[in-house]
Amino acid sequence: MEDPAAAGAGSSSTNSNGNGGGKGKQAAPKGREAFRSQRRESEGSVDCPTLEFEYGDADGHAAELSELYSYTENLEFTTNRRCFEEDFKTQVQGKEWLELEEDAQKAYVMGLLDRLEVVSRERRLKVARAVLYLAQGTFGECDSEVDVLHWSRYNCFLLYQMGTFSAFLELLHMEIDNSQACSSALRKPAISIADSTELRVLLSVMYLLVENIRLERETDSCRWRTARETFRTELSFSIHNEEPFALLLFSMVTKFCSGLAPHFPIKKVLLLLWKVVMFTLGGFEHLQVLKVQKRAELGLPPLAEDSIQVVKSMRAASPPSYTLDLGESQLAPPPSKLRGRRGSRRQLLTKQDSLDIYNERDLFKTEEPATEEEEESAGDGERTLDGELDLLEQDPLVPPPPSQASPSAERVAFPKGLPWAPKVRQKDIEHFLEMSRNKFIGFTLGQDTDTLVGLPRPIHESVKTLKQHKYISIADVQIKNEEDLEKCPMSLIALLKILLAAAPTSKAKTDSINILADVLPEEMPITVLQSMKLGIDVNRHKEIIVKSISALLLLLLKHFKLNHIYQFEYVSQHLVFANCIPLILKFFNQNILSYITAKNSISVLDYPCCTIQDLPELTTESLEAGDNNQFCWRNLFSCINLLRLLNKLTKWKHSRTMMLVVFKSAPILKRALKVKQAMLQLYVLKLLKIQTKYLGRQWRKSNMKTMSAIYQKVRHRMNDDWAYGNDIDARPWDFQAEECTLRANIEAFNSRRYDKPQDSEFSPVDNCLQSVLGQRLDLPEDFHYSYELWLEREVFSQPICWEELLQNH
Repeated sequence: MEDPAAAGAGSSSTNSNGNGGGKGKQAAPKGREAFRSQRRESEGSVDCPTLEFEYGDADGHAAELSELYSYTENLEFTTNRRCFEEDFKTQVQGKEWLELEEDAQKAYVMGLLDRLEVVSRERRLKVARAVLYLAQGTFGECDSEVDVLHWSRYNCFLLYQMGTFSAFLELLHMEIDNSQACSSALRKPAISIADSTELRVLLSVMYLLVENIRLERETDSCRWRTARETFRTELSFSIHNEEPFALLLFSMVTKFCSGLAPHFPIKKVLLLLWKVVMFTLGGFEHLQVLKVQKRAELGLPPLAEDSIQVVKSMRAASPPSYTLDLGESQLAPPPSKLRGRRGSRRQLLTKQDSLDIYNERDLFKTEEPATEEEEESAGDGERTLDGELDLLEQDPLVPPPPSQASPSAERVAFPKGLPWAPKVRQKDIEHFLEMSRNKFIGFTLGQDTDTLVGLPRPIHESVKTLKQHKYISIADVQIKNEEDLEKCPMSLIALLKILLAAAPTSKAKTDSINILADVLPEEMPITVLQSMKLGIDVNRHKEIIVKSISALLLLLLKHFKLNHIYQFEYVSQHLVFANCIPLILKFFNQNILSYITAKNSISVLDYPCCTIQDLPELTTESLEAGDNNQFCWRNLFSCINLLRLLNKLTKWKHSRTMMLVVFKSAPILKRALKVKQAMLQLYVLKLLKIQTKYLGRQWRKSNMKTMSAIYQKVRHRMNDDWAYGNDIDARPWDFQAEECTLRANIEAFNSRRYDKPQDSEFSPVDNCLQSVLGQRLDLPEDFHYSYELWLEREVFSQPICWEELLQNH
């Protein structure tokens, strides 16, 4: 994995409006043939059907359990079963697990937990595998996949009620602190799944407990519902003076990324961390409920609509044809062609007007295929982004003859209305009145939006309409409260421990991270079939990691923003400074349609299918077949999450929007419109909308169909000149000052909320080293419990640059 900064560096030297240059007219015939070939392939992909995808907190229950295991681990199902049966026969005679009464099952589980407390590492692992077999559903006694999932859930509730999670948490602490395993992994030239056996067993049991108990069903008993809430509370707060469980998992991620523990099974850690955050804080739908409650508490009007439901009801649009975008290539058709068609200017204006009228038909159905001569011109003007962008899209400038266009234009079917209610910010009203007062009365009244004396009647009506659609967000109220607190400091609130403790303090070296440690077998494949299976497993492994990280980041950002806007801005700025924006663009700089429809799965090897039947002999055909699904749920889920994350990082941030322009994101995002899924298209169009004012008139002129799609699907904000670039925010801007101001506000918030309060703002500073070191610090009562963890995380794990330290002092 390369540095995200390097991903964007190659593109930053090109035109700042996101367009490639207009040179390259001496392209070789081979390049033209490649252009035509790729164009034909991509035009075929335009006809892909609409993807029937329902966005949610996670995939189906069976799929989420299946993704916990790599195909390399499948042999361990048999090992787990053998360990359980050997132990069970010594404790229970003549019966199977499912034949026991509940009291007998509890007694056996209690005995298992007692046998976990042995010195022998090998014996302890066997008992842990027996517990894992129970959590996996005692599949040896089941006849179907449904039975396996049912008993897995039943056994997980039973295991939790008997204290299994607490016991495994202690074992996990032991394995994390196992310096011998860490040093052994660091000495090995190649790490395999054998180096993380104990950790994988422990994390698998804990993941199954979290995922099965998290799942709510109407048939759950009162005892199970009570156990779920108790478990949620146990995971949310510090228990027995220990750090919250999510923070422990974050520390594992940090330790893995720093290279101190390369044997950690990072996929399982990330999946468990994601599910713990979702379970304790709540998923996306719960966030919407919390948002409604928070607005009511702050005295704000209710939301005009539920954004989740609006997106679900939206219809996907057909993507534009994959011809070269004239605005992006800086090419124009020869003047002779425009002169050769009578009334071309009138037709262009007619076409442009008709595109502003959104209708029920597909937006891009009337596009004409480019001629061979146009293809050659497009091939001559192609540019690349970071060595990978070969082609850009084009909307034809010349419309079809009137005989073809007029009849359809007369029979336009209008929908009932736009999907979103328009919004207006307080800043927009103030800006409108400032312009109006300067024009009509020659002076302004600052932030006064009530006094309309001297303004003509139409201005009065305009202000009334703007105020009717005024939207005050929770963030606006929180920022206003923080400004008031600056003038009158108040008592501190509780520390959001997971945010401040888990925030990155130094950039990890990504080139030293091996994320495949928990998927590579001890012995590498020796046959073509084994290599194909491992290749599918590795790709699937990477996809699951992307899925868990994207969902976790998005979920955390949304919860931080709801809790307090400056907590959200704190994490967002860390992500931006760590080159998150170019990294996401680098991810989308691929054939997204192929990524979403990838078949990196082997159905017969997926859990729980692989546990209830003998594994068939794998063939090349069975490996290549994949599943019968139209698309890969996790990959589409990941793409939407990353787009939502990019939207959150750039919304109302002009400096970050300019990063999208400098890194030439417009052609990358437009290619993502090939995927006919309404939610994905919506967030792509949002990202295109915020940068259209910076892309120039030529780009907007040659991308009218994309502009029309933005008009139809994205929420409108009154007084927003996004389509014309006349907004004051589109003018030259001191972007560095914008980020510095934001950072100053964040530091003031953190200092006021989390630092020790001072007696006076002007208290003297003690510059004596001996005096400062001799001061007595008030530490929390439970600090001595977590002192070693703090020392490891804040001192030993942090690299110290002594030269820089000496230079600074």
